Amino acid sequence: MADDEHEIVERQVGKGFEARFDLDDAFSDGEDADYNLEFSSAAIRKHLAENPSWAGNHDREDDGETEYSSARDHDTSISTFCLDGSSNSYSETRSSSSSPPPLTAEEQPDEQQVPQDFSDITLSEEPNANGHSTSHEDTREEDASAPRDTSPPRDTSYPVVHIDVSRSPPSRVMTSTGAESNGEDHQEDETVHPVSNVSSSYLPPPSHDIPPLPPSPSSPLPKSPTTPTVTSQRRQTYSAGPSAFQKVMSKTRPHFLPPKNRQEDQKHMADWQAMMKQSRAAEEKRRKALQERRSARELKIEQSMYKWEKEILSDWRVVYKNPNLRRLWWNGIPTKLRASMWQQAVGNALALSKDNYRNCFSRATRALSTGSFPAETLQTLEQDILSTLPSLHIFHPETGPLYQDLKDMLCAWVVSRADEGLGYVHGTAKIAGMILLNMKPQQGFIVMRNLLERHCMRSLYGSVAAKDDVEAYYRIFDTLLADCMPKIYFNFKQHQISPGAYLPDWLIPLFLDHLPFEACARLWDILLLEGDSFLFRAALAVLAVLEPRLFFPDRQELLDLLRGENKAALEVAKREGRLLDGAKYDIYGVDEETLWERIDSMEDWWKESTWRRLTQRELPDL
Repeated sequence: MADDEHEIVERQVGKGFEARFDLDDAFSDGEDADYNLEFSSAAIRKHLAENPSWAGNHDREDDGETEYSSARDHDTSISTFCLDGSSNSYSETRSSSSSPPPLTAEEQPDEQQVPQDFSDITLSEEPNANGHSTSHEDTREEDASAPRDTSPPRDTSYPVVHIDVSRSPPSRVMTSTGAESNGEDHQEDETVHPVSNVSSSYLPPPSHDIPPLPPSPSSPLPKSPTTPTVTSQRRQTYSAGPSAFQKVMSKTRPHFLPPKNRQEDQKHMADWQAMMKQSRAAEEKRRKALQERRSARELKIEQSMYKWEKEILSDWRVVYKNPNLRRLWWNGIPTKLRASMWQQAVGNALALSKDNYRNCFSRATRALSTGSFPAETLQTLEQDILSTLPSLHIFHPETGPLYQDLKDMLCAWVVSRADEGLGYVHGTAKIAGMILLNMKPQQGFIVMRNLLERHCMRSLYGSVAAKDDVEAYYRIFDTLLADCMPKIYFNFKQHQISPGAYLPDWLIPLFLDHLPFEACARLWDILLLEGDSFLFRAALAVLAVLEPRLFFPDRQELLDLLRGENKAALEVAKREGRLLDGAKYDIYGVDEETLWERIDSMEDWWKESTWRRLTQRELPDL
């Protein structure tokens, strides 16, 4: 060992950067100043040359180690570098010949020759961009002053793996090794081996003084032949029946509770199925009973035809004086007499002539032909027609026989309101369609104009100036709701739901969007007789039918129910196979007989005097 005053450990880190530290500052205690150690590549090589017995086999045998473990202790991976910065050569580290003399300062490799990144190291003998090989031996040849091993060179090149997807899977992966010839010229003799011989080609030929190198965790050589992994993409198939989890999953207890035993679960499941069967039977029985009641009522109406023709048709106002005839009217007007009864009950307060429809329609035709008819109004009108009694299919734009009559009637109505500065209101097509089902367009136009001129309907169909009157009608309905159904009233107040959230959707189309057609026809019979008060009485009856469903904890769910868009009810209707192109409240089981039970039950507390008192208080100018 050289005796220097200060020994420095030098190691290149990165490019041209040397990390130095003084052992005296870190470990010296002042007692062994005469004995200094030098840690450098040159010093280590010199020390190994002076003590060749350290590398002997007898020392390893004395320590209880084998040649196999000694060879494994020497790391030959590509991540191992000499202390002077150059890469470690596999052939040089395994040579047992005399160690070379230490390098001098002038013989140290330049900074440019030191590998700076692992990307500069390759596993094959492929030439680089400059035309030179980038193997480990070429890296060592750059150091001209370093002594060379005189033993014959060994083929330590890494194999090149070739993957040919055109071949069969067993022979798809091939390896090739390049053998370098002695001298300046390099001739590649590629020997192609199948993948089963890859491990044998990786190791160098055995020598008398070099033990075989076993695979180590730090070695880049593969431990076993590499075979391609072929992943087959199979299409996932789904079973038509219940899955294995669905077969054992309990359907009678929520998932957040402890599971039942199998016997109890089967018993409860059988009880649930029996209850559902009884419920379906009860529903079918109720439906048949309602159908029988309706058939009996229609038969009774047909049998009372002579009374209508004899006592009511000549003077319809007699029903106000005769309670029996009034009850007869409440049971429903016969279909044959409905046109004339409606026309007489609505009257002609506007004093419209028979030619009023023809004059308004001719004006609308000219406006359409000249393009002066508002395009936005025409588009809204068309959309409203599409949603008019869709279950009847008689107002369909392509196949409906009454589509053109309805469109002409609505265009004439828009022109008649243009003089007052009023436009089209969504929902008018429902009223016009209901009227067209019972009378001709000329008569129906007069009935529609007079009907929509009643104070409550005019407020709903009027301009922004009528907003105060609409709010007054909402207050009247709130008062009636609090007297009739206080639980629903307080529930609406708790969720901040005012009548304006649902009442216009019922009153503007006169319930045609939400109630079945037969129930609406009967409601119209009584509405034309009793006036605006029956509108609010019918609205209260609708809420009475929906009362068991009106206690949702969520405001949005409550609004969805009032709009006829409750998700649970829609799923049940789909599961039972009901048609969803009719009234919105069909999914709730609202029909004519059920609605009329609620209307008749209000007879005890409903008084016309209460209605007049409320309207005088809220609408003093009426």
